This record gives sequence, structure tokens and C-alpha cells, in this order.
Amino acid sequence: MNDTHPNDPTGIRVSKLMAERGLCSRREADSYIERGLVFVDGTRLSELGTRTSPNAVITLAPEAQANQNQQMTVILHKPIGYVSGQAEDGHQPALVLIEPRTQIPEDRPRFRSLHLKGMAPAGRLDIDSTGLLVLTQDGRVARQLIGENSTVDKEYLVRVEGNLDERGLALLNHGLTLDDKQLKPAKVGWANDDQLRFVLNEGRKRQIRRMCELVGLRVTALKRVRIGRIRLGELPLGEWRFLRPGERF
Repeated sequence: MNDTHPNDPTGIRVSKLMAERGLCSRREADSYIERGLVFVDGTRLSELGTRTSPNAVITLAPEAQANQNQQMTVILHKPIGYVSGQAEDGHQPALVLIEPRTQIPEDRPRFRSLHLKGMAPAGRLDIDSTGLLVLTQDGRVARQLIGENSTVDKEYLVRVEGNLDERGLALLNHGLTLDDKQLKPAKVGWANDDQLRFVLNEGRKRQIRRMCELVGLRVTALKRVRIGRIRLGELPLGEWRFLRPGERF
């Protein structure tokens, strides 16, 4: 293979193409390019920012491909009292729950400390909410779940107090505005006498609680039960498992 690839100023950045194709995240792409581990049409890249045809064949060197295959994604049943990201106001991040003691017994592989390297939440779940939280080392998963073009929906069970008429229910489905920006259409309906089911594909800060306030409801409990095709299922509170081979969001 050749050691240099010609830059096409009219093309698309190689790192952007790699992320769009799900090869890796853009940050990972830049790292691999710097280390000479990316080939375009069989030619090794030599510098960051290189542009190429949108139809170019892009491959990773075996070392980079092996690194991508080793990146792990975790499904956690987050309890109340833990924040999704960095510790704040004396509250611990959900990441502290990822340890051998809290891994469900039948899960494989077994936990190793290297699984924590670079692991971060792919989305937020409020400190006073519980349910499914995804943490990942894989930039491809993070982009799929929280990238600006993400189409992955999320399902919540929300216990509420107050009166909700047909107009209020219609507004929850579409018509509300938060922070001077209209919300995307949602799917909201009654799951039982005091619990609503929300399905959203956006995630503004405390969005569901604020939506409920706008129609005169008070949220007393909120649980996320699904992200895309992955369901919380019977995963015990405070425990976690790895995303299994073949599982996709």
C-alpha cells in the first residue's frame, strides 16, 4: 500500500465519512489517522483534515479494528440519587455502580477495570429518575444515541398527580414549547389510572417533568424502560450488564 493519499479539496473530510459510516467516532478517526491506521482506496492517510470522494472505500488497519471490537457498552438500571455524568452537589455519578459486585451473575464477559477506560453515559437520566441508562466506550454507540441526527426513541413510564383532559393530552403529544423552542412530536398516553407512557426521540433537560408541569400535572415517579430496541426488562435496580453480541439499539 502507498503511504500518502491525495487530498481532494472538493470532497468530504475522511473523519466525517468514517463517523457517518459507523466505523468509529470522529475523535477516534482523527486518532487513527494520526497513527497511520486508516486507508482510503487502499492508500494510507498521512495527515488530519484530508478530504476524499463520498464514495471512497475506507478501511481500518487490523490494530484499529481490534480496538473498535473491544469497546464495551453497558446497560445499567440506575437508581434515584445518582447523576448520569460527572459528580455534582455531593451526588455520585452512575459510573461508580459499574463494578464486579453489581454485574448480574450470568453476564459475560466478567468485569475488568479496563472496561471503565473512556466509558461515559450516552444520554442523561435525572438524579430523581430511575431506569435504563447506557454507558459506553464506543463512540459509534454514543453518536447513534445522542448525535444531533439520532432517530432512536426512548420510552418512559411516568406516575403523575393532577387532572389531565383531552386537550392537555393532545398538547403532550404535540404543541408544547420549552425554552422558546417547539418540542418534536411525542407519543403520550395512559398506561394505567395514574401512569402515563411517554415515547420521545429528543432529550431536553428534565423534559418530561417540564412538559407535565405545562399541562398542570406533577410527576411523582419517572422510569425509563426502553432505548430503541433495548428494554430494561428484569434487570434489577442498581445492577448492570454488557450489551450482548447481536443486540442493536
